[in-house]
Amino acid sequence: MYDDVLVPTDGGPAAKTAVEHALDLAQNEDARIHALFVVDEGPYASMSGGADKIINTIQADGKQAVQRVAQEAEDAGLESTETVTNGAASERITEYANQHDIDVIVMSTHGRQGLDRYLLGSVTERVVRSSDVPVLTVRDQGQEWRDWAITCHGFLRESDRIDFFLRL
Repeated sequence: MYDDVLVPTDGGPAAKTAVEHALDLAQNEDARIHALFVVDEGPYASMSGGADKIINTIQADGKQAVQRVAQEAEDAGLESTETVTNGAASERITEYANQHDIDVIVMSTHGRQGLDRYLLGSVTERVVRSSDVPVLTVRDQGQEWRDWAITCHGFLRESDRIDFFLRL
């Protein structure tokens, strides 16, 4: 069912949880892992000096983050690809998914609510709303597989979702 699994990462603890689930899913499906880090240059665009240094530092952090994912994939016996790109995160994630025939995107969610969610928004939420492929969201609270929130945006029939849960 899944040949290519995309796991966007920022290298943080919530992303680590999503990576673990993506690796498990890829092992079950004998799928390839695509590790993606997006550098959002927007906050630094208006800076007169030092923006390049900040962006280069973030890109280096991104390279380390995708390399860690690739190493974990290799340790699990999986093929992987690593990509660091610049732009608006949600747009780059959905573009990558479309350009690389991704079958499922696995992302973490912080579970923000109220004013924080309204003000900060959510990359994951924007991807869920705009993606043409299924998006599996993983909440970083140490929850078990059964507690995953799965969003199948138009691609999976109910019977496929039930089959997926039964295999877990």
